[in-house]
Amino acid sequence: MEKINKIRWGIIGLGNIANQFAKDLKLIDEAKLTSVASRDVHKAKQFAKEHDCNKFYGSYDEIFKDDQVDIIYIATPHDSHAELSIKAMENGKHVLCEKPLSLSYDDALKMIETSKRHNKFFMEAFWTRFIPSIRELLSKVKNGDIGEVKYVNADFAFINRELGTRLTDKKLGGGALYDIGVYPLFLSYVTLGIPKEIIAKSIYHTTGVDLQTTMILQYESAQAVLHAGLVSASDMKATVSGTKGRIDVNSPWFMTEGYSIIENEQEEKFNIPNIGKGYAHEAIECHDCIKDNQIESKLWSHQNSLELSKIVEEVKNQIGLEF
Repeated sequence: MEKINKIRWGIIGLGNIANQFAKDLKLIDEAKLTSVASRDVHKAKQFAKEHDCNKFYGSYDEIFKDDQVDIIYIATPHDSHAELSIKAMENGKHVLCEKPLSLSYDDALKMIETSKRHNKFFMEAFWTRFIPSIRELLSKVKNGDIGEVKYVNADFAFINRELGTRLTDKKLGGGALYDIGVYPLFLSYVTLGIPKEIIAKSIYHTTGVDLQTTMILQYESAQAVLHAGLVSASDMKATVSGTKGRIDVNSPWFMTEGYSIIENEQEEKFNIPNIGKGYAHEAIECHDCIKDNQIESKLWSHQNSLELSKIVEEVKNQIGLEF
């Protein structure tokens, strides 16, 4: 049997998403988690133990200098993404950085410039782009299966019981828009592109971050109605509607395992299971790009990240959010 050359991962920021990501890494033959880091060494030790990882660090600088790490997954709060991604690449590491890339378009630009300067693979961890159902859906949209897209409707809303935490901390880039609003904006962007105009309104927390935000995106001949919220729940389904038919994406749409195409009142259902929770698919994309000496993904490119970042920034300005 041919020996698989393992791609060695490091993880920094050891919260819930990192935990899910580490579990999914175990499902990929060529992935190996070699090091984890947290500013709390006890947390790092515990995380390493849970995920059969040999090395743990109590500082980020130590993992950047670890020569047994090929790529670092950054899952820290939003405000530190830019600084840590840049440092990692300057230390010769490839980077998969949690979304949103940063709290400003200018910082996102600096991150991508660093990737180019140091010739290191860099990708925003927009896992939804790599979920098999979403890939198939986008392919059908592109092929014109539902005609010309005229309307997108997507939301991401749940009742959060921990409003006194990172989610409402302005310094950490909290609030509905940056935490979950990027998902509906992503779906509108990948199906319709860059909008001509954005109208957005929010309801705020006492800390100044948005608790819920609703957005209308105006295109040349299409519209998107999007919502993100932390104080009430939605069904988290999504619809992409065209001149010939529509696609309904099963809930929760951003990690869906199926969708339906409705045309002439006939419904055809498609079910495609994810590997694990769904994070494995973005990790596999990282592996493919690294093995191919690419510094960006063709499916979710640097340009895609920058364009989405610009859209998010426009919404931020519309709702008067300042970090």
